Amino acid sequence: MSMKTVDIPTNLLERLKAFRMGKRSVGAAALVVKIDKKTLRMEIEEEFEGIALDELQEELPENSPRFVVMSYELEHRDGRKSYPLVIIYWAPPTSSMELATLYASAMSHFSTASDIAKVLDVREGVLEKKSIDARLGA
Repeated sequence: MSMKTVDIPTNLLERLKAFRMGKRSVGAAALVVKIDKKTLRMEIEEEFEGIALDELQEELPENSPRFVVMSYELEHRDGRKSYPLVIIYWAPPTSSMELATLYASAMSHFSTASDIAKVLDVREGVLEKKSIDARLGA
């Protein structure tokens, strides 16, 4: 049983479901989700289609955590491509401890509610394809 620290509104869950069903043909797609500290509710901050990892990293805050729901373009060793859904817990080292703790406490609930089992922690502030590929088993 996980304690629910943050509210995930129905419209966010509906958007995640639509995002999951979206057809992808090139690059990654991402939804950047933030927690409103005053209301303790999650909300979509930005949405990207066909974005490269380095471009996505440029869009993420340098001093604040975020959840990034990503349809990630994964190229397998045999040349096949798949688009697994992953949650990236973006927590740059300059994030406040209070915010990092809030996001970390909401992670399990968000993963369960969004039905995405693959969660990657990125705490060094760098999104690297090689690292993500390795963690996803490519």
